[in-house]
Amino acid sequence: MDHWSESEGKRVHDPIFQPRISQNCRRPVEEFCRERSTDAAVTRSERCTWVPGPIIVGAGPSGLAVAACLKEKGVDSLILERSNCIASLWQLKTYDRLSLHLPRQFCELPLMPFPADYPIYPSKEKFVAYLEKYAAQFGICPKYNHVVVRAEYDEKLLLWRVRSQLTGRIEEEVEYISRWLVVATGENAEVVQPEIDGLKEFKGTVVHTSAYKTGCAFAGKRVLVVGCGNSGMEVCLDLCDHNAQPHIVVRDTV
Repeated sequence: MDHWSESEGKRVHDPIFQPRISQNCRRPVEEFCRERSTDAAVTRSERCTWVPGPIIVGAGPSGLAVAACLKEKGVDSLILERSNCIASLWQLKTYDRLSLHLPRQFCELPLMPFPADYPIYPSKEKFVAYLEKYAAQFGICPKYNHVVVRAEYDEKLLLWRVRSQLTGRIEEEVEYISRWLVVATGENAEVVQPEIDGLKEFKGTVVHTSAYKTGCAFAGKRVLVVGCGNSGMEVCLDLCDHNAQPHIVVRDTV
C-alpha cells in the first residue's frame, strides 16, 4: 500500500471528512465571516477569509513540499510566509559557502528530483534555484510578508482560525479560517543565543551564525567560535580560508 492509499483509507473513518460534517461546517463559517466583515466593532483593516483548503505556515522546503503534494491530489492550499521570499532561512540567514550537508538524493523534494547535472552536494545557490523551480512547477504562490501572530482551533466552528499581520503594518490583520492547519516553520527559524557571563562587557564583535556571511572581514584577527555543529565547523574552515585565526570551544566531546 502506497502512502496515498493509506491516507485515503484513514480519511474514511475521520469525521472531519464526512459530507454531513463538512456541509454543516461550511455554512456557519461563511456566515461568521460575513457577519464579522459587517460588524461595526471590526475595523476596515481586519478581514476574515474562508480558505477551502489547508493553511500552511512557512514557505520553506517543507511547506513547499506539502503544497505540491496537495496540488498533485487536486487540493489547493494557502501558504503564509513572514518573509519576502521562499526558503527565507536559506536565502537570508546562511553563510556564503553553505552547501547541502547530505547527498542530494536525501534532500530532494517529493515529485521532482534534482537536475541530473547537479553535484552530489549542491551549493546554496543551486538549492535555492531548485526550490524556486519547484514552486513554479506546481504553481505555488505564497502570501509573502504575512506574519502569523495567532492560531487556535475553534471548538464551536470545528475549524482553525489563523490570524496574520502584514510585515511592518501591525494595524492590518487578516483572519483565515480553514479545516486544516499545517505548521512548517522549521526547527531553526528563531535565533537561539545563550547568556554568557561577561559577554556584555566584551568590546569586540559578536555575531550569530545566522548573520555570518563570510570571513573576509576577520582576516588577521583572532576569532572564537562557540559550538562544533555543522555551522561551527564550516565557519571555522571559512575563517581559515580568509586568513583569520579561529579557535573553537566545545562543551562536550566532538
